[in-house]
Amino acid sequence: MTIDRLGSLDPVSRVNKNEGSSKAVKKGEKDSINISSDAMAMGEVYQLKEQMKAFPDVRQEKIDEVKQKLQDPSYIDDTIVASVADKLMDMFGI
Repeated sequence: MTIDRLGSLDPVSRVNKNEGSSKAVKKGEKDSINISSDAMAMGEVYQLKEQMKAFPDVRQEKIDEVKQKLQDPSYIDDTIVASVADKLMDMFGI
């Protein structure tokens, strides 16, 4: 008596072969991605942050200018004092 094989002994291999052949490959289609508006905004913030790192934190020329003005005794007068006082009061909401 002879027993012939009806198929493969591994039933999983038959399923794997069917999956591979059922996938259709479309030519000409390109991959694409969608970026949310939140992600785009975060990217812009990151870029601006990196650009700001390139600038110096202190504008030395302005500091030197103010130091020079303060050393001049004729610079500080009542109008300057009143102006600074008004700006400080506005800043603190007084």
